[in-house]
Amino acid sequence: MEDKLKRTHSLKLENRNGLKLTGVTDVDSFNDESVVAYTDYGSLSISGEGLNVKELNLANGTLEVEGEIAALVYSSRISKEKGFFKRLFSA
Repeated sequence: MEDKLKRTHSLKLENRNGLKLTGVTDVDSFNDESVVAYTDYGSLSISGEGLNVKELNLANGTLEVEGEIAALVYSSRISKEKGFFKRLFSA
């Protein structure tokens, strides 16, 4: 992100059962055991059981995940390809 201002990113984990993220630019994939989200600071892999995307608003950059959170893993790599939702809704 050379000249582009980075979107502020934060996360709030409540009792390992609810996760609220800001600064989300895209979501690549999700199922009941894994969610992969992208931010301007890299990708975030969320692992657990019974995961469900409760809310996703890419315009505001917010993502809420419920279910039992077991791990949060950041990767500094930022995908150059379009993510799942951008591929789905792009013409």
